[in-house]
Amino acid sequence: MDFSDFDLFDRKILNVLAEDGRISIADLARRIGLSKSPTQARLRRLESAGVITGYRALIDPIRLGLDHVAFVEVKLDDTREAALSKFNAAVVKLPEIEQAHMMASHFDYLLKVRTRSMSAYRQVLGEKISSLPHVASTSTYVAMQAVKEDAVMAPV
Repeated sequence: MDFSDFDLFDRKILNVLAEDGRISIADLARRIGLSKSPTQARLRRLESAGVITGYRALIDPIRLGLDHVAFVEVKLDDTREAALSKFNAAVVKLPEIEQAHMMASHFDYLLKVRTRSMSAYRQVLGEKISSLPHVASTSTYVAMQAVKEDAVMAPV
């Protein structure tokens, strides 16, 4: 199932669920303008196709004391598939890394790292990120404020 398979109702379902994953089927149906049964069938189809991968609580990291965000450029010493796979597998295991993206740039990966403080970040960088497989160098950019952080929305 790809984007061209979605009609207006599918996109509305995705947008509503991105805002409120706990909405009842009845309320979802009312919000998108369909009856309950076809809404539920569409929802099941989107779930079984893997478009909707799950439901979870969004937790405010600031209230948990995790207000230090750093973006880290990572250059690897080897970019063959085996090295990339080792790096990827190791990154997934670090809870401080919120996001990791392979880049088409002068560096290989961009990581979003969240910690309690600069000293905690320094420890994560020195003890964990720098010792990931094939890391040659890193550059850190500290975020001062998140201006926009949203869930993915389907274009209507």
